[in-house]
Amino acid sequence: MYLMLDIKFIRENKDIVQAGAQKKHVKIDIAELIALDDKRRETLTSIEKKRAEQNAISEKIPAASAEDRQKMIGDMKVVKEAMQKEEESLKEIMKSWQDMMLRVPNIPDMSVPEGDTDKDNKEIKEWGGIPKFDFTPKSHVELMEKLGMLSVERGVKVAGFRGYFLQGDGAKLQFALWQFINDFFSKKEGFTPMMVPSLVRREAFMGTGYLPQSEEDLYKTQDGEYLSGTAEVATMGYYMDEMIEKKNLPIKILAFSPAFRREAGSHGKDTKGIIRVHEFYKFEQVVLCEASHEMSVALHEELTANAEEIMQQLGLPYRVVINCAGDLGLGQVKKYDIEAWLPSENRYCETHSSSYFHDFQTRRLNIRYKDDNGKTKFVHSLNNTALSGRPLVAIIENFQQADGTIRIPEVLQKYMGKSVIS
Repeated sequence: MYLMLDIKFIRENKDIVQAGAQKKHVKIDIAELIALDDKRRETLTSIEKKRAEQNAISEKIPAASAEDRQKMIGDMKVVKEAMQKEEESLKEIMKSWQDMMLRVPNIPDMSVPEGDTDKDNKEIKEWGGIPKFDFTPKSHVELMEKLGMLSVERGVKVAGFRGYFLQGDGAKLQFALWQFINDFFSKKEGFTPMMVPSLVRREAFMGTGYLPQSEEDLYKTQDGEYLSGTAEVATMGYYMDEMIEKKNLPIKILAFSPAFRREAGSHGKDTKGIIRVHEFYKFEQVVLCEASHEMSVALHEELTANAEEIMQQLGLPYRVVINCAGDLGLGQVKKYDIEAWLPSENRYCETHSSSYFHDFQTRRLNIRYKDDNGKTKFVHSLNNTALSGRPLVAIIENFQQADGTIRIPEVLQKYMGKSVIS
């Protein structure tokens, strides 16, 4: 059974949970949930009493007289029939209860600003500054197609809408970015590289909170699995139903996989080029730590700093925003987005997201550890984009030159074997 928050916590903090839902603009009536939980508890108690009564009668039957035995059997039949009715009723109650529990959002941190959409996110940092060109900057599509790095037309012909081919120096530049990321994290203490499946069973999506909320954005196979939009899902599923030794925490993973998104809710957004596509590749930082708010906060800042350092080493101008409550998923306590500057569109575009969840995901996935006192607790989880396909777009646009060539960021030149794409 997949629970987002502990029902005991919800009952004891109903006003806080309701306020958190309202802040996230999630429609759910916590009072109604508690009333339903009362009904669930009462029915369970009644069933247990009848079961105990039935067992007590059963124990007496062997020693009873023939006359008493018949009466006891009749009494037991009445109890059994009443219990079966209550068990049928409990199934319906549990169905409604579980549905409501799945829709209870995690409580956002106090530092999360109010707001409805990503337009209400608050900028907290800018790095690199907006570049100035003495010519009109071209789009990444125009630049890459002229240099033989990209074919959108053939991508659409072969893969349909939002399909694309990276070729020549386009593919080499993507490979260079992958090599750079691997080398970058090999110098970061504690990160284990992992290649994870993108074809994943429903349980892991339920556990991480992508289902049932985001089902329309997922591709589903005829066998019932889903294609994941991030390596986070499979990586979290790796530890599903396991007890982790406390001495091994925190666990830090650099996970890599293909990623697939239907982009069902993005009609009309970024339809040109390779900013918003159906298939791409992604490195993800995934961390499991002790059940400590302070540790989650510290690791959240650490993962965000890693992503910022990547952008800085690539020389890409960016800003960091704190996401407003309405732009958080059900499970996120707090989230930062890092957004790179796109000169051709005169705007910032998200390249990284950094989130922490407390035990929202791990409670559903049943990932636990024992603390120093031997008490079983659910670990906390965090994730952050290390690299998606979008930094490649930002490099093409920010490092373009008047003659249409592309300067290669210094940290990538050793992988490309040159300094300019021409």
